[in-house]
Amino acid sequence: MFVERPYRIVVAKPGLDGHDRGAKTITRALRDHGFEVIYTGLHQTPEQIAETVLQEDADGVGLSLLSGAHLTLFPRVMAELKNRDLDDVMIFGGGVIPDGDVAILKEQGVSEIFGPGSSLRAIGEWLESALDERENA
Repeated sequence: MFVERPYRIVVAKPGLDGHDRGAKTITRALRDHGFEVIYTGLHQTPEQIAETVLQEDADGVGLSLLSGAHLTLFPRVMAELKNRDLDDVMIFGGGVIPDGDVAILKEQGVSEIFGPGSSLRAIGEWLESALDERENA
């Protein structure tokens, strides 16, 4: 199944984590699913990520973290989005994030977290459905 309209997604690697294989994999999978995807590359600050989301008029942002700094960096990205009046941008993430921290991130407004081994197809289908639902609300 392919998206009805080309949603724009920014995939970002915040912080000092230098491992981007997962981010590149999800970027390709989302493109194959029909999304327009902008990958920011490594070592992005929350400010840089939010500015890219603004400039690209993105519908969503996927954050990929393996460094353990998710409870610091996710909220900082969300604050930078809010500072730019981008509260409606859907935030999701992936990486090695403990279940207890997933619950905290969701309470803070992150829509979904995908851990290692998540189905790329399921991620694309979830994102499409979530954005369609938001768009039709």
